[in-house]
Amino acid sequence: MHSEHLKTVAVWLLSVAALVFLMIVLGGVTRLTESGLSMVNWHPVTGWFPPLDEAAWEQVFAQYRRSPEYHKVNAGMTTGEFKSIFWLEYLHRLLGRIIGIAFFVPMIVFAAKGWIRGSLLIKVIGLFILGGLQGVLGWYMVKSGLVDRPDVSQYRLAAHLALALVILATVLWVALGLLKPNPINAPGGASVNRRLGCGVWALLILISVTILSGAFVAGLDAGFVYNTFPLMDGEWVPDGLWDLSPSYLNIFENIITVQFDHRVLAISVLITVGIFHWWSGRVQLTASQRLSTRALLAAALVQVGLGISTLVLGVPVPLAALHQAGAVVLLAVTIWLAHELRTAGGT
Repeated sequence: MHSEHLKTVAVWLLSVAALVFLMIVLGGVTRLTESGLSMVNWHPVTGWFPPLDEAAWEQVFAQYRRSPEYHKVNAGMTTGEFKSIFWLEYLHRLLGRIIGIAFFVPMIVFAAKGWIRGSLLIKVIGLFILGGLQGVLGWYMVKSGLVDRPDVSQYRLAAHLALALVILATVLWVALGLLKPNPINAPGGASVNRRLGCGVWALLILISVTILSGAFVAGLDAGFVYNTFPLMDGEWVPDGLWDLSPSYLNIFENIITVQFDHRVLAISVLITVGIFHWWSGRVQLTASQRLSTRALLAAALVQVGLGISTLVLGVPVPLAALHQAGAVVLLAVTIWLAHELRTAGGT
């Protein structure tokens, strides 16, 4: 296959990754503004257009007025106030549809031209299927807030975010493989880089767990309490961490434990990234590998700073959205570094 064709496919995939990144951030804003339950129906094929006249607005608002959120949270809301939360959720769903088209149409064109085939075609088709499943999972999440409790399940929220991250990470990995398909060993040698690569994969697991713990913080609104740092309620280890029974439920349903765990994981990420940066500085790396290790440290520092600021300032929406964006950037940089060391190690 011509190298220019591979580059074109890679640019397309990176563009899709950028759209997925925007989708994740917009989803966070939708959650932060409590807009996600404003659309109580899902029309994946016919839902491209918003209400176009006052009669249509009254119809969708009437549907919302039958939801638990209206009765328990927004009783008495006006049509104008409803529109302010409707538009965010609508844009979130619209962007999902746009991503689907932006993926499907080029995929068909590139496959017809023979630019993607074999294992690459299988990977691309798999990504498209994952994207469709993500839409279904998103609606499954929303449905959890339309029954009794006017809030989505933190479990479904975490699953929805996890699948989004899997899609983003896989798209990035495939694109990077097209841009740099051949192993490039650094002066330090393949064995050293292989050990560093194992360290990055361990970091990737830790960062992923930390991001998912943040989903539980968001799902339980745990960021709106204990807005001090580093102490919680004046203590390093607050009371009530294990009040729920069975004890494992505390990790997922106890607001105190969920916030405490996220703090510990976030600081663990920063410390581990710092150790990894020091370790990598003791061996010879290529220029791109060195750049990615520095980018990882910078991303971790910024992300922890954003997290602390978001907490102590009471979760302002712009700052909280930046914090979620920073988490995705940190994950993406880790994927980049893992790929750099994979090529260096030839694994």
